[in-house]
This record gives sequence, structure tokens and C-alpha cells, in this order.
Amino acid sequence: MKAERKAILAANFYNFETLSGILRAASLTGMPVILQLSESSIRYMGLTVAAAMAQAALREFGVEGWLHLDHGSSVEIVQNCLDEGFDSVMIDASEKSLDENISITRQVIKIAGRYKANVEAELGFVAKLGQEQNKKKFTQPADAIRFAESTGVNALAIAVGSVHGFYKQVPKLDIELLALISKNIPTPLVLHGSSGIPDAMLQEAIRNGICKINLATETKNTFMLALKKRLKNDSEIDLRVVFPDATQAIVDLIVKKLKTIHQA
Repeated sequence: MKAERKAILAANFYNFETLSGILRAASLTGMPVILQLSESSIRYMGLTVAAAMAQAALREFGVEGWLHLDHGSSVEIVQNCLDEGFDSVMIDASEKSLDENISITRQVIKIAGRYKANVEAELGFVAKLGQEQNKKKFTQPADAIRFAESTGVNALAIAVGSVHGFYKQVPKLDIELLALISKNIPTPLVLHGSSGIPDAMLQEAIRNGICKINLATETKNTFMLALKKRLKNDSEIDLRVVFPDATQAIVDLIVKKLKTIHQA
């Protein structure tokens, strides 16, 4: 995929409605998709229920897709997800030292190998909600080379200017840095925090080595805005009546994202 300069969308889901919206969009476009669960979503739905729902939905919609743990914070959560049949897992030790990050990632890769599952890691600082972006903590090419060679990780999320959550101003990815990292390691690169990044910039990132684009915040926001609009001045209490509008908004969003990625 990296050699072909193509990418896949990895979309987080939070309930049945967002899950079905993502898969309806994938079915309509005929494109594959990665379904992602964060630890907070796992706590909300329950790991066994959330995993079973995603796996059943993939079969029901006839979509080519995979189930992935997003931002796993410990070896324990990784192990639990692998036991539930996840196709891939992310271990996020990016806020630890480089040596610790490498050590923890290698441990997870060893475990995941027994399940024939892929592993994603993160290197550099991608600001989370409430945190400030720091260019000094962007992923450095030398660190990326060492990390890739030391771990053999299947995918690497890097910090090149994106952030998790909403942007306070129009984001600007460091495409030059991205291209340099991509040139120096064969590992497929991942862009976290794609919500709010202009389409043209996403496509430029794909052309310069990004192979997986994560989408989360925009999905939650789109669903809630559509639901609030439906409920405004409406006394309807049947969720089966009011949720479909919000689900359709997710379908429209994901179709647009999939087409943007495909046209890169």
C-alpha cells in the first residue's frame, strides 16, 4: 500500500448507530475500512459486546474490514483485545522514553505474533485533547529509523502537525518531514487526528507516505449535531425514530472521507 501511495480509513465507532453508518458508507463505495475501538469506548460498551457487534456487522454488511484497538495504553488491554479476536492492536507508549517505547512495543509484537495480529505504535507527540502542540516533539527521522529497525512494527503513527480533537486554527502538516521519514523507513505510516484537516492536505499526506488515516472526533461531532437538529422542537421519544437521521449523517461523512482517500 505504501509503495502504491494508497491509504485506508480507520474510523472509530461508539455505538451501533456509528458502527452501522461507517459500514453502510463502506458498502456503498465498495471500499475497505478499519473499525477502531478506543479504551473509553470499550469501557462504555464492554469489550466482548463491542467486539462481537463489530465482527457481526462486518459479516452482515459484506464489507472488507478489520477490527483494531486504538491507543492501547497497556499490555493487558492489548492481550484482552487479542483474546476477543481483534485483527490488530495499537500500543501507545509515545509519552515514555524512546528506549521504553521500543521495549514495550517489542513486547506487544511478541504477544500479537501468537495471534497473527498486526501492531501499530506511536512515535513523537501527537497532542491530545487539552494539550498544546509542540513542534519540538514532532517525530524525528533518526528516531523513526531506530524505532522501525528495533521493533519491526507493522505500522507507525507519527507526529507531523496533526492533533487529536478539534483544531483551534487551520492545521498545517509538515509534509517535508513526513516525506523524509517515509523515505528512510519502509514501515507504513499512520496519521492520527485527521478530523478537520482539509481534503487536499490529507491527499498530499497520502502521496508522501501516510497509509492509514484515523478519524474519530469528526464522527462523534457529526452524529451529535445531526441528533440535536432532529430533536430541536421535537417531542419524539422513540430512539428508533430519531437516531436514523444521525446515522445517515455518519454515512454521508464517511462516504466523503473514503472518496477523498481514494482520489489521493
